[in-house]
Amino acid sequence: MGIPPLSAAYLHDRSRVDAVSRWYNAVWRWHFYAGMLCVPLVLWLSITGTIYLWKPQIEALIDRPYAGIATGPLAPPSRIAQAAVGAVPGSHFAKYQLPAAPGDAVQVSVGDTRVYVNPSTLAILKTVGEQDRLMRLIFRLHGELMIGDPGSWIVETIACWAIVMILTGLYLWWPRKGSGLAGVIWPRLHLGKRAFWRDIHAVTGIWVSMLALFLILTGLPWANVWGGYFKEVRAVTGLSDGPQDWTTGTHEGHHGMTMGPTKVDLTEIDRVVPAAAGAHLAGPVLVAPPKAGGALWTAKSDSGDRPLRADLGIDGGTGQILTHKDFADRHWVDRAVGYGIAAHEGQLFGLANQLLSMVATMGLSLLAISGAILWWRRRPIGLLGAPIPLSRPTMRAPLLALITGLGILFPLFGLSLIAVLILEWVLFRRLPPVARWLGLRQRIAA
Repeated sequence: MGIPPLSAAYLHDRSRVDAVSRWYNAVWRWHFYAGMLCVPLVLWLSITGTIYLWKPQIEALIDRPYAGIATGPLAPPSRIAQAAVGAVPGSHFAKYQLPAAPGDAVQVSVGDTRVYVNPSTLAILKTVGEQDRLMRLIFRLHGELMIGDPGSWIVETIACWAIVMILTGLYLWWPRKGSGLAGVIWPRLHLGKRAFWRDIHAVTGIWVSMLALFLILTGLPWANVWGGYFKEVRAVTGLSDGPQDWTTGTHEGHHGMTMGPTKVDLTEIDRVVPAAAGAHLAGPVLVAPPKAGGALWTAKSDSGDRPLRADLGIDGGTGQILTHKDFADRHWVDRAVGYGIAAHEGQLFGLANQLLSMVATMGLSLLAISGAILWWRRRPIGLLGAPIPLSRPTMRAPLLALITGLGILFPLFGLSLIAVLILEWVLFRRLPPVARWLGLRQRIAA
């Protein structure tokens, strides 16, 4: 008997399977290249982000030697501020931070320097540049790699590609029909080293992906390009309501430190500080003189838990509180971003928030490390080790719409994607050694 001809149904099913295989392979390649681009900086951001999560505890530890040091009557705030200005020649008064307890050292910002003053003796206990404080250094390492705007652009670009890495990873490792949950929800620890690292990578990705996406997305409002893009979109759509409570471009300062005027009547602070203290704002509370052209002193809660923040406008002549703006009075967009930023920094719901965010940052670190180990173990000698491409899948409208949408939503992702595609088609594929090393020339049938 001869071999019966293949049925149309069989050929249709085979074609569908091949199409699925081509798509899976294409997604795997994008996941691989996104991972190669992201892994080093993901590790960096995870480590620095984990340290920054514990900012309140770390700063409390740093400031512990200056707590409860007053041994006599407390000097008026004006004399404390004058002592701080006198400790830094050529400086001007900028901000007065209410101490957490009456006997603690008072921290006064003069120009770009923070001065610790004994409120009883007016002795200068410590001076440190605002940008040289430990947690400011960690923040700048985390957000701009200590190189200003270029660093912010690099971090933002990698963050956008990390989103692609996470989304493609979810597609790759999501349980298929009949595949079971072992190796997806929990690791298979009895199958040897290769399966162990594969499962650690997959299982960690499944568990922390949503937390990781949340951390990335809530960090974007600070980014130089995306933050400015978001601000412009708000202005065009009428969703702005006064100055926003965060800066874009981390070199400007996490909370937008505003320097005070060169000349200010410091005697007024003796009425402003008691008024601010009596309002019982969430600490730390910063008191600042009127801005140029303004008439009121400001007292602002700088709490990491942003929904607790409030701003006061105080008459320096009488000490009367004339304006009071709570978090609930802000535009709904500012409130939404404020909740996200507070959660991003681990300050929205206390210790549980810090621990949950640390699970995400440590999970990202484990993803990066396990992915690097998988690549190292499977890479061919002399090649990058990218997945060998199958026949190129057809670009369908939904995928094109998704990529276009991501490019519009995240401009640096769109621009970097265009740059990568141009380099691939114009340069990399035309250089045989480079094409072979990157895995662009080899092809196998689906």
